[in-house]
Amino acid sequence: MSRIGTFPDDDLAGWILKSPELGAALGGLSNAVYTRNRLPLRTRELARTVIAHNNECEVCVNTRDADGPAAGVDEELYDHALEWRTWPGYSEQERLAAEFAYRFATEHTVLRDDEDFWARCAEHFSEELLADLAISCALWLGMGRVLRTLDIGQSCKLTLPSRT
Repeated sequence: MSRIGTFPDDDLAGWILKSPELGAALGGLSNAVYTRNRLPLRTRELARTVIAHNNECEVCVNTRDADGPAAGVDEELYDHALEWRTWPGYSEQERLAAEFAYRFATEHTVLRDDEDFWARCAEHFSEELLADLAISCALWLGMGRVLRTLDIGQSCKLTLPSRT
């Protein structure tokens, strides 16, 4: 049951009307993360899913991208997200994005000071892609925690709209 308002379990957006100006700004950031992101879709989706599991947000775990199948994002990518360290189906860039997402959510200051991690990242990400990854993780971590904390939309299965 939602902690603010009397929204159905499958209503993801009604609560935003409680704060329309901030909600609109949040919508703009979300739109940019999903339509202007320069990360490869598999890399983005793995990082998002790792944070979704960390947040224990069911709607986030169940979210899929409409462009996913065409970009090689299949259910195996999602099914093995908790095994990002060891599952052989991930590229090194995907694995690093998953590590960034996990550590961003769990130990951000340790991550900041991990020179080995940053050296490994520099081999697979430009500074621009790292900026996109960090901004994306900020959205996912924050929104997932809002949805989970306020118990909003936890019975939803969301499909992100196609970018084309």
